[in-house]
Amino acid sequence: MLFVCVHNAGRSQMAAAFLTHLTDGRVEVRSAGSAPADQVNPAVAAAMAEVGIDISAETPKVLTVEAVRASDVVITMGCGDTCPVFPGKTYLDWQLEDPAGQGVEAVRPIRDEIKKRIDGLIKEILPESP
Repeated sequence: MLFVCVHNAGRSQMAAAFLTHLTDGRVEVRSAGSAPADQVNPAVAAAMAEVGIDISAETPKVLTVEAVRASDVVITMGCGDTCPVFPGKTYLDWQLEDPAGQGVEAVRPIRDEIKKRIDGLIKEILPESP
């Protein structure tokens, strides 16, 4: 599973962290950005820490063709048409507000919406999960 947003510093990092955490590593998870930032958004890291997930050591990564090829499912979050498309992959586009430049108060509802979507995704890909 590959999560893609522009800077790989907010939405895609939260989604990847939630999926990894909630599936205990049973799903291979990647995240990337079409124009990666230098670091994870500090407000995003703080919002995730509030729910017990530390992403402060994560580093934004550039979107590569190899990452897309290696993923069965690609979920984009506002990265436009920069994501390469390959036959046989599942592509989803999640419309989510960009947390860039916002404080923790504004990030919390974005975080909570991502968690809700990840919970639904887990039910689809791992139906035996609670």
